[in-house]
Amino acid sequence: MDAVRVALLREVLAGTEWLGATRRFAGVLRGSVVTHGGGLLLVGTPQYEPWHLAAHLVDEAAWSGTPELAPTLVRHDARPSDPAHLAVGPGRLEAARRGETLLVVAPAEPAPLLQRVHDARRAGVTVLALGAGGGELESMAHETLAVPQGAELDLDSVQHLVSAAAGENAGPPRSRRRFRDRLSRLAEALTAPPPAPW
Repeated sequence: MDAVRVALLREVLAGTEWLGATRRFAGVLRGSVVTHGGGLLLVGTPQYEPWHLAAHLVDEAAWSGTPELAPTLVRHDARPSDPAHLAVGPGRLEAARRGETLLVVAPAEPAPLLQRVHDARRAGVTVLALGAGGGELESMAHETLAVPQGAELDLDSVQHLVSAAAGENAGPPRSRRRFRDRLSRLAEALTAPPPAPW
């Protein structure tokens, strides 16, 4: 789905909860990866791999100047002979650590996936989930956007809205120096002599 179709979809959805929900979720996603300097892992289920979302996030990362949005697609049936961007298997989830973000796109919740997500969360990974909602994945995730069966939108359309919103208004990447600068300005204001009375 290109930018024109996303814009048309947004027009159709004006006044519904979907626009706010997808922008909020995208903001959490962007905030998580930018704050930690990247490390976005994207995984689906063995039957549903979100390769299309991965491609859109790579595009949004380039267009918005936010390279942290470019994900590593984790595939359940990856083989060493696959191209490098498609050869990352589930073992990558076991190696995930604090500071990384795991985005799970799952219309169903197979037990092996849930166990890997649980282990990643215990290792300190921030877990975000797009799926049917109401299951174990929702309780494990730090942030969830539920797309229940029979909703006005399907999971694919929601992914398009999320990826487009993730690249919007990204602004300049945050850095630790900005925090230190603010802290320094606050310290200066607190230690400065009071203004002279008029």
